[in-house]
Amino acid sequence: MFWIPIAGAVAEATGMVIEKKILKKPEINYKNYTVYGFLALVLLMLPLIFFFWDIKPEAYQLKNLLILAGVIVFSILANILIFYSLKRQTLTELEPIRLMQPLFTIIFAFGLSFFFVEYSSEKNYSILILGLIASLALIASHIKKHHLVYDKYIIAALLGSIFFAVELVISKFILPFYSSITFYFLRCLLVFLIALAIFQPKTKISNSTKILTLIASGIWIFYRVILYYGYLTYGIVFTTILFILAPVFIFLFARIFLKEKINKRQIFASIVIIACVIVAIILEI
Repeated sequence: MFWIPIAGAVAEATGMVIEKKILKKPEINYKNYTVYGFLALVLLMLPLIFFFWDIKPEAYQLKNLLILAGVIVFSILANILIFYSLKRQTLTELEPIRLMQPLFTIIFAFGLSFFFVEYSSEKNYSILILGLIASLALIASHIKKHHLVYDKYIIAALLGSIFFAVELVISKFILPFYSSITFYFLRCLLVFLIALAIFQPKTKISNSTKILTLIASGIWIFYRVILYYGYLTYGIVFTTILFILAPVFIFLFARIFLKEKINKRQIFASIVIIACVIVAIILEI
């Protein structure tokens, strides 16, 4: 069943390419896209909720409600920062920094395995090392002339990656108390309502943008359900390694559909990532 998280990596790459195309449109900015994007997610999940709504009593405990609140806060911050950076950076330049998200996710989950029984399965040194190698290889592909090239958009992507990693890791505390669809629906609904109250967008968007937003939202729903499934079935660290394949597909899709250039460092990083994923799968079989 390892193909399931790998399918999620393809979905992530596809979603990123579509969102980049949307954010290239002059009428779209990170503020209104945060609202419209999450509105589309909520609308698409409404029919699914009728069939998959499931919340266990433990979810209503104060501790777990506070964790859910933390998930929402970090999700809002992460999405705003990533959308802001996507508006200006090319995908192939942004993705090496975004790969710090799985790097942070792996480190955070591994660290928590020493303190919480919920994360005990994450204490796998072999998988940890492979994840670190794959992550650092892609981060290194962003180095130019022996130093990392940063601007405000890269810094925003870096902070967004940290917040996404925190959101994903702490989600594991409460994921067993929800169905994946229910958890993602509640997350998106609360993010939408808060973003709407903050930004109150009035910009009208074209029908083509609406269609692209709905397509991207459908892909992200598929991606998150698979991600949560992987966390509960294989653990955060191993699932994250499989999802590190996403940048490889992003490089490929950005070259094909956005006509972005791919350099030798990015090709080398992709080879390293694929090798690490293959070894990780062999070790887990």
